[in-house]
Amino acid sequence: MLKTLVNAFKNKDIRKKLLYTLMMLVVVRIGSLLPIPGVDTEYFSTLLSDITSGDMSYLNAFTGGSFEKMSLFALSITPYITSSIIMQLLTIAIPKLEEMQKEGEDGRKKIASITRYVTLGLALVESIAMAIGFGRQGLIKDYKDMSTLHYVTSIIVVIAVLTAGSALLMWIGESITENGVGNGISIVLLINIISGMPSDFATLYNTFVASKTIARGVLAAAIILAILLAVVVLVCFLQDGERRIPVQYSQKITGRRSMGGQSTHIPLKVNTAGVMPIIFASSLMQFPVIIAQLFSSTTHEWAKYLSSSYWCRVAAPKYSLGLLLYVVLIVVFAYFYTSITFNPVEVADNMKKAGGVIPGITPGKSTSEYLNNILNYIVFIGAIGLMIIALIPILCSGFFNASVSFGGTSIIIIVGVVLETLKQIEAQMCNRYYKGFLSE
Repeated sequence: MLKTLVNAFKNKDIRKKLLYTLMMLVVVRIGSLLPIPGVDTEYFSTLLSDITSGDMSYLNAFTGGSFEKMSLFALSITPYITSSIIMQLLTIAIPKLEEMQKEGEDGRKKIASITRYVTLGLALVESIAMAIGFGRQGLIKDYKDMSTLHYVTSIIVVIAVLTAGSALLMWIGESITENGVGNGISIVLLINIISGMPSDFATLYNTFVASKTIARGVLAAAIILAILLAVVVLVCFLQDGERRIPVQYSQKITGRRSMGGQSTHIPLKVNTAGVMPIIFASSLMQFPVIIAQLFSSTTHEWAKYLSSSYWCRVAAPKYSLGLLLYVVLIVVFAYFYTSITFNPVEVADNMKKAGGVIPGITPGKSTSEYLNNILNYIVFIGAIGLMIIALIPILCSGFFNASVSFGGTSIIIIVGVVLETLKQIEAQMCNRYYKGFLSE
């Protein structure tokens, strides 16, 4: 990893891209510290002090603490991520969008443009909900003085700043993708998650190490590091693990030229859906809880079953029933998201048209059934791995009160983005070397 970065900085073009990416990330962190005019940030931090460790911890982690500070980038890129997911689902449901996706680069540009408009719409809706929902609880100064023009102006300013901040982050992410290194949206999300980790490690140190004897402190530190290392290793296996299906293409002879006849494979990733099943499951369970907290400062009894901050508590084991629903949702969404990203029937048809065949399997329906059976088996293994990664932070928080803003979802994102970015850097370096070799 370090060797790759050192070699990348030696290349002038890649060095410029890396420096551009770093410059954009500095802008992201500066924007995360700029407060919104007319907002009582201290009151808002106090309001969220009881819920950021549970229901909104993932949102606060994804925003790099901007949500708790209610800064310019409080919405972060969550509207863009949500709109991208919506567009993926609509591409399957709406034939016109599906045709547009198959048009190649022009079609993808059109879908990207639609995604931007959907992002702005979602950001506007979320801004209005936050300004009104949290405003009535003290987010906006002088909110109760509804007869003054200052109240209306404050509402408009908060909505405009939150929406503009989300749009600016979307532009920064796309700009990094075009002019920098890696996927810009993922890198922005990565830097936000990493920014909150030092304070989390400090919390763990003060809770389990500093207040203990030397022997117990060393043991606690070793256990924490071992758990983190085990989770990272498991994530690496899930991200890179794949089942390779061998494919043999028949040889075609045209005149004096022969084409095809090569052997290749279809890589089926163990974790095809990535982190999406955990995000879907968390969002679905926490959405009603967050909506209830927007309009009421008290926690309802039913919300405790859906809130991860109440799971695995020894004093109240009944609330852990919600954990069973969470596990089921992760498995269901793992199969669902994989089904919309990988179509065995389409793959089998394309192989048949190109003269490809899996050894021992008849082309057509038998091939699609074979791929579907293997895919179901692999997805189940990936879902179990995701479930373990998601449960480890929840179990530690419930049994040991080890509350941190990052969890299994954050670690999957960190490892996945770092590995993917390094692969892109290595690919660009190889491309440069090949060009240099050919020019000689």
